Amino acid sequence: MARKPAPAPQGALDFGDESTAGESARAPGDAVYSGGPVATEAPALSALSRPLDELFDAVPADWRPLTDAFRATPQGRALIDRVDAARAAGAAIYPAEVFNALHLTRRAEVKVLILGQDPYHGPGQAHGLAFSVRPGVAIPPSLRNIRKEIQRELGLTAPVHGCLQAWAQRGVLLLNTVLTVEAGQAASHAGWGWELLTDALAQAVVADPGARVVMLWGAHAQRKAPLLEAARCASGQALDDLLVLQSNHPSPLSATRGPVPFLGNGHFGRAVAFWRERGEELDWALV
Repeated sequence: MARKPAPAPQGALDFGDESTAGESARAPGDAVYSGGPVATEAPALSALSRPLDELFDAVPADWRPLTDAFRATPQGRALIDRVDAARAAGAAIYPAEVFNALHLTRRAEVKVLILGQDPYHGPGQAHGLAFSVRPGVAIPPSLRNIRKEIQRELGLTAPVHGCLQAWAQRGVLLLNTVLTVEAGQAASHAGWGWELLTDALAQAVVADPGARVVMLWGAHAQRKAPLLEAARCASGQALDDLLVLQSNHPSPLSATRGPVPFLGNGHFGRAVAFWRERGEELDWALV
């Protein structure tokens, strides 16, 4: 049964940091995924081509109170103006589908929140879901390790593509903390203001009624743990129904390092067990 969202609420462990510098590899003739059948298109079409206000206007109704509130702030307006100005000046901004995670995952049906950092910065890669790439795009190293861990832990064979849209449609919110990036420049939009919005989104997810799993991989994501735990406490929701899992980032730079390597962290199985204890299944299969 769908859970009704609650009103938005008004020193994390450092288990290793992440880097997107090596995550931009792309094979020639990559396919671009638009939510339906896979079509081969020019990678430039994956860049932002419309004013941000138009994308805010199209956010689904369940997430709109949060995105509208952000857009009305001085920080929100400054961000929108800055991104639009960069695009007007000729910068390629990724992804085209800035709010894809909010379009694919209903707020009342979120089971798992996975926090990423910022979108992939290579042509044709990012499509608005943390860690995911379109079918036909070369699978980045971090995503290869995520697929490896699922196969190791759950015995699930990953498909040839790296698109995680199936997870998003089953209640896994794949949310980057920064929602845009300039082509070829990792973390180029960090500090522009997206963090204010994504903090509010993540806080609302853990404060909404019902159980929730949060996966925080790497130091950047883990810094959000106190914020999210405080939001859960302030909401009055049961603390036992919030499972926060932390480990190193899946980047090859940290996936096998201590103290908690990503490979072997058991997060996917623990999430399955958490939901099974509550009478629901969580399916990590990709097709």
